[in-house]
Amino acid sequence: MTEAAIAPNPVILTDRAAKKIGRVLAKQPDGTVLRIVVAGGGCSGFQYEYKLVQETPSSDDLVLAKDNATVLIDSLSLEFMGGAEIDYVDDLIGQSFQIKNPNAVAACGCGTSFSVAV
Repeated sequence: MTEAAIAPNPVILTDRAAKKIGRVLAKQPDGTVLRIVVAGGGCSGFQYEYKLVQETPSSDDLVLAKDNATVLIDSLSLEFMGGAEIDYVDDLIGQSFQIKNPNAVAACGCGTSFSVAV
């Protein structure tokens, strides 16, 4: 794992994102959390996947808990997301979760996929 990935709180969950995630989770069965995964794909090489799951965090998961929101990020995804900020944006274009990732060197126009330096 990279040094950024093992730093305390390597990913930030903004208050706006936590509130939106909390509202979504409140409509789900008890024990549901949001898992964010970095997967291969998308037009830039990697993409974020958002999954509502009912699972206990693994020992290598980063657990972000704020207000009524719980977000899990596995250690492999964390290597690509170290230092990132998860935010929720509601503007004229629409509503979406946005990840501001300092490790991304390029992104697609829609903002759902990214690439990293090799």
